[in-house]
Amino acid sequence: MIRHATKTNKNSWSTELGRQSVSTMGYVQKMKGVLTFLLGVPIVLCVFYFVPSLRLLLGVLPMDKCSLESAKMLVLDNIVDSSLDLLSRPDVQTCTSWKAPIIWEGMFDPDLYDQMHKKEGSSVALTVFAVGRYLDVYLRIFLNSSEHHFMLGLPVTYYVFTDVPEKVPDIKLTAQRSIKVIKVEKNSRWQDISMMRMKTISDIIESDIRHHCTHVFCFDVDQVFTGRFGSEALGESVALLHAHYYHLPQKWFTYDRNPKSKAYMETGDFYYHAAIFGGSWKSVKALTETCYQSIEEDKQNNVEALWHDESHLNKYLWLHKPSKVLSPEYCWDTSISYKRDILVTRVLWAPKYYETLRTR
Repeated sequence: MIRHATKTNKNSWSTELGRQSVSTMGYVQKMKGVLTFLLGVPIVLCVFYFVPSLRLLLGVLPMDKCSLESAKMLVLDNIVDSSLDLLSRPDVQTCTSWKAPIIWEGMFDPDLYDQMHKKEGSSVALTVFAVGRYLDVYLRIFLNSSEHHFMLGLPVTYYVFTDVPEKVPDIKLTAQRSIKVIKVEKNSRWQDISMMRMKTISDIIESDIRHHCTHVFCFDVDQVFTGRFGSEALGESVALLHAHYYHLPQKWFTYDRNPKSKAYMETGDFYYHAAIFGGSWKSVKALTETCYQSIEEDKQNNVEALWHDESHLNKYLWLHKPSKVLSPEYCWDTSISYKRDILVTRVLWAPKYYETLRTR
């Protein structure tokens, strides 16, 4: 069973299954979802998971292949996407069934993308939440590493949401880059912090971002930039393949299986990671606004989605297909044993300290 988290010691580079206390109803709903998933997973996958040497075999499960002969057959976000070489990576899937590209190393010319977006005047808002002890542990390295790798050459505005603005580190920013610190309240549960960011992002897009930036990327703070995360990632609606699921059959994806939840899914396309998502400000506003409304409706019905805002994000992106998909290069977990198709890593999961950092 591949999960968002598999290890609980502080040296782990993978996430753990949330074990914090929740409301009685939320806990019951979540456990029902987990049990439903467990009962549907073949025993062989459990063996792969618990025997590290056999986990390597997960990496040889074949991905679907792109059926398009040329990037000119894509539904293009912009003209430069037609330069993508869909055939350069026969080892992985380079396009979706709805003709959107899946971006891998070796498919694109970074200079072409940078030149086009500079010419078009693209600018990017990066939103990140650093609440509670997450600020102390992660924010400085997140911002410093972003300055070395994220959208270099384009105007970038960091929107840092935190409950203690005075503790935000003083980062030396390069030209055309600025930081805005916005105070938010700290919720009593980490699940609520995670879910309520959807409303906060929607609100800041409406009040500020839409007037200054063409695109928005939303990040979890507990990750580190290690390579180019550039303009090739910009698009109308951008989703990220979850590193733990991209080789697995769809029936093993951990969608929310509770019909009472607005996040309920019987089927889908991919399993997307909520640690990174983005797009034009209009697209991201629509996504975050819809997810927040679904979360609120679930609350009114005493329901909590299995993976919180990520479950709602997956439902939204199934109904509203992303125009560009990022490969797991853009958010990789080094605890994964197989990586033969990961030629570069652009963002890495930082060490997780959930036992001490998550609000109980």
